[in-house]
Amino acid sequence: MRKADAAFACRNLLKNEKGQSLTEFALLVPLLLLIVCGMLDVGRVVFTYLQMNLVAQEAVRLGGLGKGDADITAFSRANAQVDNRNALQVTISPAQSTRKSGDYVKVTLQYSLPYITPLIGSVLPKPLISADSTIRVE
Repeated sequence: MRKADAAFACRNLLKNEKGQSLTEFALLVPLLLLIVCGMLDVGRVVFTYLQMNLVAQEAVRLGGLGKGDADITAFSRANAQVDNRNALQVTISPAQSTRKSGDYVKVTLQYSLPYITPLIGSVLPKPLISADSTIRVE
């Protein structure tokens, strides 16, 4: 009988599936978290791009109304919803000293958005988000 008991115990041990779902969960959680954080990063990039387009349109409008480069840069940095406002690059062409009525003024905003997803920053470069707008000086 002891052989039969040992064989029965081995079969029960092989059929025991108490830790299977925990193991599957432990294997899939990092992948699911990576996907969710990746979706958050994509959403942040799209939001920042759209928001920078709106700020560029309003900033170039100031240039069209005759405001100076310092005012345009200050407005852009104050209204851009980015993590580091000092890292926002504002390019205005032509320069304030050469602009006159009837010319076109162009404002370009550039920002390098950091990732929030771990490990992605070491694989992919930071996305450089750029927005510009042009208007005629009145």
